[in-house]
Amino acid sequence: MDELNGKIIAIVRVRGVRNIKPRIARTLSVLRLNKVNHAVVVKANPQYVGMLKVAKDYTTFGEVKKETVQKLVEKRGEVGRKKATEFLKKKDLEKIIDEIFEGKRPKLLNPVFRLHGPRKGWRSIKLAYPRGALGMRNNMDEVLLRMM
Repeated sequence: MDELNGKIIAIVRVRGVRNIKPRIARTLSVLRLNKVNHAVVVKANPQYVGMLKVAKDYTTFGEVKKETVQKLVEKRGEVGRKKATEFLKKKDLEKIIDEIFEGKRPKLLNPVFRLHGPRKGWRSIKLAYPRGALGMRNNMDEVLLRMM
């Protein structure tokens, strides 16, 4: 997981709250992943990597490309309760995407993306990747595209 440092990663919550330990619940709330199929895009640093180690049994995560983040912001980005594309101009959306890739948190855009469940579903929400859905994965772009 240390190879993630400095890269832009997407984190998606896969499992619910049933029988969850308090430390893991607190970590998920700090990551702003309060519901299943919510996602955040952050620049990985040692603190985020540590939180991912704690919450690895409830989330899936991996490196994402700029094109995927652009599609995510355009399709599922929100400003308040409105879609970002209705509220912001094309230049503003590009500026927000650049801010995300610099590691800053955009002020206008909501930090959490509310996604659908993935088309064709998860393999298993109790097993680690590649047999299941949990933990670090190489194909995070594919998963996000299936969830938009």
